[in-house]
Amino acid sequence: MSSSEAVGPQPDPPDFPAFVDEVAGTLAVHSQYVLHGNLRDQFPVRYKSRAPRPTSLLPLLWQALEPRGYECFICFDTVDGISVYPETPAALSAAQRLLGNRAVGRRPTLERMRPLLAKVVGAPEQPPADADTGSAGPIGHSGQGNQRSQGSHSGQDGQSGQGTQGGPAEPTDYSKPVASPPPVRAAVVFDYASRITHMPGQLDAGERDFFLYCLKLALTAKPLRPQGADGYLFNPIIWLADGDRDLPAWLTAGADPIRTVAVGLPTLGDRQAHARVLVSRLPSPPADTKAAELTAKEFASRTDGLTLRSMTEIARLSLDRDIAADRVADAVRIYKLGVEQNPWRYDSIRAHILDGEKVIRDNVIGQERAVGKTLDILKRAALGLSGAQATNAKSRPRSVLFFAGPTGVGKTELAKQVAALLFGDVDSYLRFDMSEFAADHAVDRLIGAPPGYVGYEAGGELTGAVRRNPFRVVVFDEIEKAHRPVLDKLLQILEDGRLTDGQGVTTYFSECVLIFTSNLGIVTTDPEMPYSELERKVTAAVRDHFTTRIGRPELLNRLGDDIVVFDFIGAAAAEQICAKQIDTIVRTIDRELEIGLSFDDAAREQLIKACVQDSANGGRGIGNRLESHLINPLARLLFDEGVEADSLVEITAALPGDVDSAPRLRARVTPGGRR
Repeated sequence: MSSSEAVGPQPDPPDFPAFVDEVAGTLAVHSQYVLHGNLRDQFPVRYKSRAPRPTSLLPLLWQALEPRGYECFICFDTVDGISVYPETPAALSAAQRLLGNRAVGRRPTLERMRPLLAKVVGAPEQPPADADTGSAGPIGHSGQGNQRSQGSHSGQDGQSGQGTQGGPAEPTDYSKPVASPPPVRAAVVFDYASRITHMPGQLDAGERDFFLYCLKLALTAKPLRPQGADGYLFNPIIWLADGDRDLPAWLTAGADPIRTVAVGLPTLGDRQAHARVLVSRLPSPPADTKAAELTAKEFASRTDGLTLRSMTEIARLSLDRDIAADRVADAVRIYKLGVEQNPWRYDSIRAHILDGEKVIRDNVIGQERAVGKTLDILKRAALGLSGAQATNAKSRPRSVLFFAGPTGVGKTELAKQVAALLFGDVDSYLRFDMSEFAADHAVDRLIGAPPGYVGYEAGGELTGAVRRNPFRVVVFDEIEKAHRPVLDKLLQILEDGRLTDGQGVTTYFSECVLIFTSNLGIVTTDPEMPYSELERKVTAAVRDHFTTRIGRPELLNRLGDDIVVFDFIGAAAAEQICAKQIDTIVRTIDRELEIGLSFDDAAREQLIKACVQDSANGGRGIGNRLESHLINPLARLLFDEGVEADSLVEITAALPGDVDSAPRLRARVTPGGRR
């Protein structure tokens, strides 16, 4: 906006975002501002008679401050040095009247920035470090002997000196500092202020002195009224920082003249207004107004947590890839995940789920009810109907399941089968044992350490893995053992479908299936208990744990009715599991040792009978007994008799052993009989 446009009453005055009004409305009481957060976005400036106009931060602040008499912004960052905004002759002239002809375009050190700040703020300047004052000291020292009059710069910046006109100026008296009001109303903008220091909590001497000087400026600055201006306002220093902690904490703590202002992400209304403008620019835009409005609402709901600048980039991506307006959800997904293929849209997933009941039941034995409920939830996820009743369901994970039940009954195996079923690859299964995340610092393993801490460069195990492959089944095993900060991060995933790691990178979980497992409630149940009663007791124990014991009912609410209870292993299922594990051992011996292994019917029956006695511990208990009754004696037999490759070992008896002897096998070995 030019100066001529700001003069006089405006028939259509702009309506600025709240944070801009906060800055512009408090210039009479605050000498410095720390703006942090979503600084690099576009911000909507609303008008009564026209559509919102997205504007970046610096032009936005200028539109708000120029009508109050400000003539320029003096901008500084460590790369470009000093520049002037706006880039107009009038603003440049104002900056030169304020700083002198040679300041603009230079890259001064923090030390040399201090007298420039004093000129803008209208404060007495500090003498150079080598000034022969007899009492000049570092900036941290109080007293007036370390300051000089701004008027001594008349030859450089055009301000009047202390001497009489036409004669030589009197020598500067540093014991009598004089600060004349600056000739123009201006603001200093420190861009990329988070990068001024190497580390906010560990400042070097120069950084410490610079920020201490800025703090003193904030505490001693006075509101000013240059000649011809209305009212008394500060010439403020505006810090643009990524986070409110990126500047030294003591700079803003307890300093009333320094106001900290958060710049938030756009609201749903902001995104909808911006989407209405962008939808008309997409390939194959909607033909009628109603369809365009629905598409805009879809666009806005899909971009929850994104900036208006990101929405503009999504529209640009749609144009580049010729993604029609009715496929705006695909454009948003590609922008977030960086992956164009969407396995959830493949017909193979639906076919796998339809056929999955038989496939899964062949691998997860004795859990018909649990498998059936899991498949129902996966069908809902494949159709995109998970959480369809929620307003922000589109950003949440595709599906969330809570597997509860005894140990060794197939919870982990079912999770693996779900991964293979959905994405055709067991590698899409990602497991975290929550017993390893019981300490308060364990959350750093999931999302990465914050800046300045060991492991920061490595990133998070969870966020890194999901970014590499957004289509995953993520299992959090024994969730009841997780520490509270870990639960906070999991709650964020369940609610928002995203997580920002220690490096500030956002990871999206909208295409993931999350599975939590737990043994809650099992110690109070009986293996002979009917399934309906078991389900009721386990579900009650899970609810009691989250609501009463750890006081996190919000986590339970995010799970809803997706608690899948696994039954104890019955006798028939135990025999099937044992037989399946025996077959696996036979294949392993054949593949690894090239030795054939077979069983007489009686020997196989003896072996199964001995192993299912520990069925209360599920498949793991059966596997443990198979190690004792089959694998250990078989290994002893192969070693002791020196059985060679291509031999056939026929087990004729499986003897359980007693107190004085280990289980043993009787067998016939036929060299070359494997074929």
